[in-house]
Amino acid sequence: MVEQDNGLAGPERWEVYFEGHVQGVGFRYTTRHIAAGFVVSGYVKNLPDGRVLLVIKGMPEEMDRLLEAIQKAMGRYIRRSIRHQSPATGEFRGFEIRFS
Repeated sequence: MVEQDNGLAGPERWEVYFEGHVQGVGFRYTTRHIAAGFVVSGYVKNLPDGRVLLVIKGMPEEMDRLLEAIQKAMGRYIRRSIRHQSPATGEFRGFEIRFS
């Protein structure tokens, strides 16, 4: 059997930490609304230190487009974002806001 490399990577899991004035401005709700237009799953939540955490699973190209859309909509509130990548897990069904 011959394996074919079609150049397509598999799904990944990204944790993106947003810093700036990202709480109290509708960031989570806007992110959930934007994410509904993409083939991703995961969640967004506020962190006690004032940052917002976005955890998403999907194809890297789709997640890049999602982050671009979030930046376009909420960029005025974002000072910096940090992304950590890891292999995808099957832990998510849909996209949600988490409160704890």
